[in-house]
Amino acid sequence: MKQLIIAVGLCGALSAATAGQAPTYGVTVNAEKNVDFAAFKTYTWTKGQPSAVKTIDTQIMTAVDRELAALGMTKAASGKGDVMVAYYSLTRTDVDLKAKPDAKGALPQYSVGTLMVALLKPADRHRLLRLRVDKPIDTEPARLEESINSAVKALFEKYPTRTGK
Repeated sequence: MKQLIIAVGLCGALSAATAGQAPTYGVTVNAEKNVDFAAFKTYTWTKGQPSAVKTIDTQIMTAVDRELAALGMTKAASGKGDVMVAYYSLTRTDVDLKAKPDAKGALPQYSVGTLMVALLKPADRHRLLRLRVDKPIDTEPARLEESINSAVKALFEKYPTRTGK
């Protein structure tokens, strides 16, 4: 009986470990409590971890500007805005471990983008909001801007004033 209990316990632990290795895609939001996000009317950009590719950097900033404008925010003409905005991006390659290998024994791989947009307090750069998306992206140059716009839109659909949080 003891061996059966140990075997069941080990199987459960192994399944949990395997399940923990599966990548999760989607949007996560971390918002500071007791912050009135509707009160923010102006913003300024600050450096985060931008894309090294200038075209991608511009596309991300343009998409974020568009979403902030849709929330009623404008870029401060001079000085500091109500909040500072920074973005952080990286790409990685995920491998589908559950797929069958091809003729050469290679497993399918695909590019995954991580994009995080943060709103910071101008006085001390304290993070008020973190919006993060992880999702497979199409790296074809003709479709990359569409992937960026889609990711940024998904982020701002979870903005606290839109979700009632």
